[in-house]
Amino acid sequence: MATPQDKPIALVTGGARGIGRAIVERLCADGFAVGILDREADIAAALVKQLEAQGHSVFFEPVDLADHAGLAALAERLPVAQALINNAGIFENKPFFDLAASDFGRMMDVNVTALFLLSQAVARRMEKGGRIVNIASRTFLGARNHAHYVASKAAVVGLTRAMAMELLPRGIAVNAVAPGGVATEMVAKQSEEARAALLAQQPTGALAAPEDIANAVAFLASPRTHFIYGQVLLVDGGKSLGGGMGG
Repeated sequence: MATPQDKPIALVTGGARGIGRAIVERLCADGFAVGILDREADIAAALVKQLEAQGHSVFFEPVDLADHAGLAALAERLPVAQALINNAGIFENKPFFDLAASDFGRMMDVNVTALFLLSQAVARRMEKGGRIVNIASRTFLGARNHAHYVASKAAVVGLTRAMAMELLPRGIAVNAVAPGGVATEMVAKQSEEARAALLAQQPTGALAAPEDIANAVAFLASPRTHFIYGQVLLVDGGKSLGGGMGG
């Protein structure tokens, strides 16, 4: 893959759509050459074409986060990154008593283990001044009907802090962004009743735009944050001020 030598490289997992796409677009605007790591090849290719037509430097690399053995090899194929954005993840609504061990295993495999393995492989080659931003979720404070997802995002928060402590001496800053409700395609496909219930839980009466999350990520991925390590930036429109209970 050809990447410009005069631009820092940012890698974004799950960058083809939703929050990931907004992050890709924002980092391009900030002067990064951005690698989209995603399994949706057609959507990613269309985004690459669109952004290249706007004069940005973008490339696509297919990735399956469930293929743990392939993540280290993937990192070796990629250019040395200035920033890694661990955005990709899976979500599922399932009540506590309906959950099986396999549900937990699948959620942890993608949301936690894959994040750890890719971060480890990329950070080995990352130079001083590198940035890793993990996408957590405000649900790490607690939420109903998806305990396995909540546990995975709480693990991401803990892993972020542990990574920050170990990578700080190498000059690499690790932080996390924890979104609340975001107006994505997934939410748009919900019933009108479900969307109304979701909005009723928001102190602002509105959901975040994907760009709101991208702005927070861009801040933590920038050199301006040279004194911030192991922090979790909640971007939830004030919902977490209510104590964390809710859906």
